[in-house]
Amino acid sequence: MSVFTAATDQSICTPLPVLGKDVTVPLVTGGEVTYAALDYAASAPALQRVWDDVAAYAPYYGSVHRGAGYLSQLSTDLFESSRVTVAEFLGCRADDQVIFTRSTTDSLNLLAAALPADCQVFVFETEHHASLLPWRDARVTYLNAPRTPAQAVATLERALADRDSSPSSQLRSSRGGPIGPALVCVTGASNVTGELWPVKELAAAAHAHGARIVLDAAQLAPHHPVDISELDVDWVAFSGHKLYAPFGSGVLAGRSDWLRDAEPYLAGGGASRKVARRADGGVDVEWHSTAARHEAGSPNVIGVYSIASACKALTEAGFDSLVAREQQLVSEVRAGLAEVPEVKVLSLFGDDAPRVGVISFVVEGWNSSHFAAALSAEYGIGVRDGLFCAHPLVRTLLGSDPQEVGECGAPEAEPGERSLNAIRVSFGAGTPDEHIERFVRAVKELVSEGAQWKYRTEDGRCVPDRGTAQH
Repeated sequence: MSVFTAATDQSICTPLPVLGKDVTVPLVTGGEVTYAALDYAASAPALQRVWDDVAAYAPYYGSVHRGAGYLSQLSTDLFESSRVTVAEFLGCRADDQVIFTRSTTDSLNLLAAALPADCQVFVFETEHHASLLPWRDARVTYLNAPRTPAQAVATLERALADRDSSPSSQLRSSRGGPIGPALVCVTGASNVTGELWPVKELAAAAHAHGARIVLDAAQLAPHHPVDISELDVDWVAFSGHKLYAPFGSGVLAGRSDWLRDAEPYLAGGGASRKVARRADGGVDVEWHSTAARHEAGSPNVIGVYSIASACKALTEAGFDSLVAREQQLVSEVRAGLAEVPEVKVLSLFGDDAPRVGVISFVVEGWNSSHFAAALSAEYGIGVRDGLFCAHPLVRTLLGSDPQEVGECGAPEAEPGERSLNAIRVSFGAGTPDEHIERFVRAVKELVSEGAQWKYRTEDGRCVPDRGTAQH
């Protein structure tokens, strides 16, 4: 059973320059410290290269596909050349479409709106809500959390085989028609555990049963090369703000037929080729059959260009060296956490599973929101606490009852109370070594010595009780 593997190139690059690397923040204990941004899985900082490219283009900003003037023509060329860059970054096939959206969530909702009639969707309960929830208008089969990559493939194969042998499928076949369409949705890298999923094997299983597959690459594309052709997936979705391009754009790339046959995701200018009044007073519309069909409205050319810039920057830096350095950071974090008996790292596939720079954990005797607040207030470290918009997965990993109270964000719990949430540290191409070293040191000190300050819950967040030191 193969999954994505870390690069074998042993050359380790230096961190890529990102905005905010010199920002200082105040500590509740006094003084200031350079902010350690360790919440890349939520939104990564902008690459300096991306910012510089956007700043250089900004004076030439103009409308896309809508003007005869020089700046409009330049902006249109930039927008369409960015589409080509993204297609190359993803290894798209010749007839694939690249559609620009607002985010991964938007991309998957677009695909959900384009599903053929009677499409059945298969999705693991381990998905982020962006890929777990958009299918509510389809027939959805939710698959239980697997505990190994091999089990993930076996679970999918079994579900698809059951579909093939179901009475409704047999009825359709007996009438001479094909079994209805099916779609599998799977993450490439978990936003909770960072673990890599066996995408290529899942794609093979889906295709063997006549199903298609969409890859949620929100957490994979910033950390690892993604090649649609090599993985043999039908679609890929990802967000710019996780790919060091936080300007409000995302991507859905892949096969064109379902998208071409669907009603436009949004009705409006840009999606239509021709609009004419009818004699009866109505309106006839001829929609585009290209990607423009689902890109109504004035395109976000700056957001799109920023994604293309990030794709170029990561490609030029070389994923082999980027992956090698990130794996070194992953090893340092995991080794440091392993030295603290009170820390439990969350995992589906076990310690040896390959993963990107996303690690979630809980600390015995600590409310996770309290721990995250102390990391921020006393060490200048930004992490995430909560259920990470992956409630079923975190509940499974914490061994909780499905009905136990918990929410995406800090629950109403006192600093010392147990709560249904966890702490997530995440990092990537712009993370300095010092941030990782400070994080590991801070975890050890907080566990062994406790927080230096008192904390309280305010508006659902655990915050320092200003002016009240713990010791």
